[in-house]
Amino acid sequence: MLDTADYTPRLKSHYRDVIRAALKEEFAYKNDMQIPRLEKVVLNIGAGTEAVKDSKKAKSAADDLTAIAGQQAVVTKAKKSIATFRVREGMPLGAKVTLRGDRMYEFLDRLITIALPRVRDFRGVSGKSFDGRGNYAMGLKEHIVFPEIDFDKVDEAWGLDIVICTTAPTDAEAKALLKHFNMPFNS
Repeated sequence: MLDTADYTPRLKSHYRDVIRAALKEEFAYKNDMQIPRLEKVVLNIGAGTEAVKDSKKAKSAADDLTAIAGQQAVVTKAKKSIATFRVREGMPLGAKVTLRGDRMYEFLDRLITIALPRVRDFRGVSGKSFDGRGNYAMGLKEHIVFPEIDFDKVDEAWGLDIVICTTAPTDAEAKALLKHFNMPFNS
């Protein structure tokens, strides 16, 4: 069995040993606390109209998201009723999970090295999806690219939103941080 007391994720040790020094040199930071770091990764599946027709779809999405993240997902519910979409307040519509610490680094490692190369016709992720404050958002059309999901048991392929939050004050610094993590940007 793996002893978790002295286990450090591969990307976390790579950040500590290599990336911090490279970023400090690249942006000429005077203080180590200025060096950008990953804060959290937020995963979200919106089941949408399928969840309106069948409330078990949101539970299914939450179970799949729990398998991907390695952490219990929370079912998201409608904040208000919308008659045209047949949505009632409190109706389950999807699932989300926030990863921090070691689980965040493990997920990012699996995303970059395993899941993204498995995406059909993959040509890299957009380098323009930053929000102006150093956070990066991306989406996957199918969540089944993750090896934790058994393709034969999936009743529906969900879209997956991934938001990577960093402490970088600018988009350029955040992009440099993610490039050092080998994020495959296409531009």
